[in-house]
Amino acid sequence: MLRTALRNVLAHKIRLLMTVLAVCLGVAFISGSLVFADSTAAAYRAAMSEDYAGIDVSVGPKSVPGTSPDEQYEALDDALVRKLSALPGVASVRPVADGSVTLAAKDGTPMRADTMRGKLGVAYVPGPGGRDARYPLTSGRAPRDGGEVALDRGTAAAAGYVLGDTVTLATDGPALKKRLVGLVSTTDSRVNAGGTLAVFDKATAQKLFAAPGRYSGVDLTAAPGTDQFTLAARVGAVLPADRAEATTATALATQQSVFVAGTTSAYERLPLLFAVVSLFIGTFLIVNTFTVLVARRTREIALLRAIGATRRQVVRSVLAEAALVGLAASVLGFVLGLGVATALPAVLDTSGDALPSGPLVIGPAAVLASLVVGVGVTVLAAWLPARRAARIAPVEAMRTAGGPPSVVVSRLRGVVGAVLVVAGVGLLFSLSDATSADDEILRTAMFGCGLLVTGLIVLAPLLAGPVVRLLGGVTARFGAAGHLARVNALRDPRRTAATAVALMISTALVSGLAVVHESTSRALDSQAAAGLSADYVISTRGTIGDLGSAAVRRISAVPGVRTVSAVADSTFSAGPLVKSVSGVDPRTVDEVLKLRFVSGSAEGLGPGRLAVSRSFARDHHLTTGDRIEASMGPGTGDRDEPYTVVGVYQDNPTAQDVLGYRPEVQRHSYLRDSVQRVLVHTADGTVSDGMEKRLRAAVGDSPLLKVQDRDQLVQEQAGVAGELMTLMFGLLGIGVLISALGMVNTLAMAVSERTREIGVLRAIGMDRSGVRTMIRLEAVCVAAFGTLLGMAGGLFAAWKVSGLANGAIPQYAFSLPWGTLALVALLSLAVGAVAAAFPARRAAALSPLEAVARA
Repeated sequence: MLRTALRNVLAHKIRLLMTVLAVCLGVAFISGSLVFADSTAAAYRAAMSEDYAGIDVSVGPKSVPGTSPDEQYEALDDALVRKLSALPGVASVRPVADGSVTLAAKDGTPMRADTMRGKLGVAYVPGPGGRDARYPLTSGRAPRDGGEVALDRGTAAAAGYVLGDTVTLATDGPALKKRLVGLVSTTDSRVNAGGTLAVFDKATAQKLFAAPGRYSGVDLTAAPGTDQFTLAARVGAVLPADRAEATTATALATQQSVFVAGTTSAYERLPLLFAVVSLFIGTFLIVNTFTVLVARRTREIALLRAIGATRRQVVRSVLAEAALVGLAASVLGFVLGLGVATALPAVLDTSGDALPSGPLVIGPAAVLASLVVGVGVTVLAAWLPARRAARIAPVEAMRTAGGPPSVVVSRLRGVVGAVLVVAGVGLLFSLSDATSADDEILRTAMFGCGLLVTGLIVLAPLLAGPVVRLLGGVTARFGAAGHLARVNALRDPRRTAATAVALMISTALVSGLAVVHESTSRALDSQAAAGLSADYVISTRGTIGDLGSAAVRRISAVPGVRTVSAVADSTFSAGPLVKSVSGVDPRTVDEVLKLRFVSGSAEGLGPGRLAVSRSFARDHHLTTGDRIEASMGPGTGDRDEPYTVVGVYQDNPTAQDVLGYRPEVQRHSYLRDSVQRVLVHTADGTVSDGMEKRLRAAVGDSPLLKVQDRDQLVQEQAGVAGELMTLMFGLLGIGVLISALGMVNTLAMAVSERTREIGVLRAIGMDRSGVRTMIRLEAVCVAAFGTLLGMAGGLFAAWKVSGLANGAIPQYAFSLPWGTLALVALLSLAVGAVAAAFPARRAAALSPLEAVARA
């Protein structure tokens, strides 16, 4: 039986090639993501081991909630450095003062750095000979005072700076101007992975990143004969227990391994999603291929049964064929996966996530996963056709080459499919009253969508007849070729459905995602400027930086500015939920925000008095005049204070969840003068490039700050949906490719089955063009069936889950992207036409006499 399986594989190698390619795609994404994860983890570890080379113990401040920077770094001073240097077993001590620095390029634009970890600012700490071995100079000299800075060579080249230029930078305050006096090199992985590096003299770095005369950390190297644990114990004995702590290099490595695991697992998700979609859609191609092959070999199987082969042997023979196909797909997919692993860093780099470079690491998990997935999926998909073949009695198989499914099977299919569809629709309708999307509701929505799609798959053979007959009105316009195309598509509804299901799944995914993308984009566009009457918003980039009162005064003095309203953002904790509070000036807030109060007004804002959004009021059962116990600001813990609600307003994304009195919000912040946003209303209510430049100049052209008008806010929010669009077209590409493979495979086998029929058609007068038209129209019918079924399911699911998104984005409304949906439909139909090109050409090339004789 094994020899029979091998012979069958070789005999049908061309037809099985499409199956190999479909499985190969899924295996490639799985092996590629695993190899990429292993390679990235190894590169991270290598880079970080280089970063920590020569460090056995690191001393840093102990995190204490509510402490200021001066208090946090109080213990890390020169006295501690001298004390640590005198400990036995210490070879060297290096004080560290580092933090985050955002640089502006020479043209004034903020420099891109991949993460906050990659915007590095450090102190130049001279060792013996007056040079810093960690940051060796390549040209120029080291910075000597607060007006000078050095950059690494890559940063200077990317920014366009040369020695003597004035560098604009910022840490967490206004922009600073410093003269570039030197260039350095570094082995720091954060910089070499796409980050930036600015080097300051020690006093300046202490002031910027810790406190005057204080350090952010101290690195120690153990003397020969002293291990890191012993040294850490000695260091810990002289540290103030409540202000500083010592960490061994081993503990640092453990912390970094957790970081690496989290980072690489995040990078694996997208390729693995593509792998799941590829394998799921490819499963139907495998089932269809083996079903057709088994049906064509019923006489051969009957003969094997007649000469003594058992049902188990027949099943094993078919499964052995599937295993051989899966093995070939696994090997090919693994090789292709190495290309995926090589390409992924470049793909992620375009999204702003540069990664450390290193060789590919091929671990046993990637190899094993490729074999298990490739062989396992193929064998499981072929199991049902194998059992179906084994159940046929020898005599029955010798008499007939197959027939339509029994009435009982069709009815059972209809009942099961209907139950699944009704259950899925019911679950989705049960979410209609949901106003938020917590984990349980999201799981219910996903389960409901899964039941709906599964039900459509089960019902597809029963739906194929009515839908294809409906499409027959279009194909009839092509005369006899169109009529025969409809008849051929109806000949085996199960095969038509199995071929169309792959396209149905991809169309359902893409159409649903297209609706979500369109609706989300419109909602984000609306949200970006909703509730905002100001003409400009000046805000910080990310979570660092702020504007002080001095910057607000400078903005107010800009010619053409009518109203300036500063906003201090912070946190507001009421119970287990942490919300956002915006500290505003009640005298100017109505001029810059479109606040629609349900009750009360912003005029009542003051110490101990606040206004809340309608959603916040609903969640906490509040009305105007009620009191609430809550804590404001970071690090306040459970120190709740009483607040009186003076107003309830319609949800406003600019105002956020709670409106407070700005001086009170600032009082609960680390920086008492902190301002995160400034809303500006111009005198004539218009925006211009000149006004934007004047506002930027007023804030010192700081790279930490953004000056945006309402249109720019909308454009920024529109970019948030870009990842969803990439995912959508990626899934569409995978589905289209596998669907095309399935159609080519099915049509090629159908042409082979209908060789005599095609010969007769040619003999009675149908020309080659008519044969090609017939095959192409049959493929288009199948593609149209899959497209209609998939689009109906995808649009319905997207419609029902729109209420969940509305809970997270109040402006969310169900919107149909007509252009995208039309493009998807046309592309799906084009897939059918293109997939039929080879089978149609092959059918048209058949000689009438040879076709009749060969069959």
